[in-house]
Amino acid sequence: MKENSYDYQIVRGFTFSALFWLIIGLIVGLWIAFQMFNPALNLTPWLSFGRLRVVHTNGLGLGFGLAGIFACSYYMLQKLSRTPLVFPRLAKAHLYLFNVIIALAALSLFAGMNTSKEYAELEWPLDIAVVVMWVIFAINVFATLVKRQEKQMYVSLWYIIAMTVTIAVLYIVNNLEVPVNLFKSYSVYAGVNDANVQWWYGHNIVGFIFTVPILAMFYYFLPVSTGLPLFSHRLSIISFWSLIFAYLWTGAHHLMLTPLPEWIQTVGIAFSIFLIAPSWGSVINGYYTLRGNWEQMRSNYLVKFFILGITFYGLQTIQGPTQGLRTLTSFFHYTDWVIGHVHMGTMGWVTMTISAAFYYMIPKITGTGLYSIRIANVHFWLILVGQLVWTVTMWIGGIQQGAMWKATDPDGSLTYNFLDSIASLYPYYKIRFAAGIVYFAGIILFAWNLVMTIRKSQEVKNQPLNR
Repeated sequence: MKENSYDYQIVRGFTFSALFWLIIGLIVGLWIAFQMFNPALNLTPWLSFGRLRVVHTNGLGLGFGLAGIFACSYYMLQKLSRTPLVFPRLAKAHLYLFNVIIALAALSLFAGMNTSKEYAELEWPLDIAVVVMWVIFAINVFATLVKRQEKQMYVSLWYIIAMTVTIAVLYIVNNLEVPVNLFKSYSVYAGVNDANVQWWYGHNIVGFIFTVPILAMFYYFLPVSTGLPLFSHRLSIISFWSLIFAYLWTGAHHLMLTPLPEWIQTVGIAFSIFLIAPSWGSVINGYYTLRGNWEQMRSNYLVKFFILGITFYGLQTIQGPTQGLRTLTSFFHYTDWVIGHVHMGTMGWVTMTISAAFYYMIPKITGTGLYSIRIANVHFWLILVGQLVWTVTMWIGGIQQGAMWKATDPDGSLTYNFLDSIASLYPYYKIRFAAGIVYFAGIILFAWNLVMTIRKSQEVKNQPLNR
């Protein structure tokens, strides 16, 4: 299949949508990080922490994360199937509808329209729009796979299929609701059932956005960017099916020591611990792909993004399951340790992998070299340092927070009140904000590098031919 027969316009569109929402989401994140030690920045209800926090999570998780996933999925889908998109106009409608939904989602959350369900805050009209958008994406995915010219299905395609099917089921089941008016609805579930369904959804929507499609990118872009064959296709398939089977049973580890039936909690713990194995199967596969070629960590600027990214993924999948154990969750739950845990995945694993994928794709689809490898290297070190300082600071703060909450005097009374624990965290919050600035500087360089790469390619095309 000729390169010029593939639809790269849609890839470029979602790439720049991802960059836009990444910058917006990080600006909001920096604002709320500043609010944590300067509450006076809660200037109006629209700029209060409670509203901005969900704008931040949705803007980055869905605005940046999903846009990056759609960009890379459309690219990998065509390359691995050796087939152009079957419905390119439908893909363009998908791009426009996606950005409209994210913009309206941000506006509605700023206005305080919120179902209060984590990662499912949007009210029912936007939920319907999300389902329509997902169906459009799914039609293109499966139609292209049906017409594929390459019959062998590489593991990345399996991950794309799993994401497409599972997110549809998760989103529809958890967001079943009864509308009261255009701006308000209530869940059809109640009490413990509502909590159980919500965290079945909450954990798995993170898994099937921040894990499954990112692994699809890792398995595709690491081999093609290094010129090395994947260490073990068999291991990749075993890891895939084990991960998909186990992930869907783990949501209850968010509800340890709650009224949820204890047997459901135990099932969640057991499958969470099991999840370490398939996750590290992918980590090992990545490491062994580079066996004998580790010099590429220095010579190939993309490799360090992928290898550090998969390393953070591996650390995540040890930290997450173990903190789901009842003893540990009784100490860490509700503390800033959890915030550090989440952001090691999003700022490390997810963003590093998407960044490297974009660095690979954009020069390929524009037919020109990256504007500046030096800037890409500076970007890497800024986001690495920013992320490590950010997350380690939150781990330390979380340990202190949990210890202060549990400290008691000889008579059994609490040693510290809640405000004491908050005030003690101010130094950590200031360090976190500074680390966020460092990270944001890296992202600005990232966006600038890609924009200049596109501009460079356009200048080359516009140059008159030498005769």
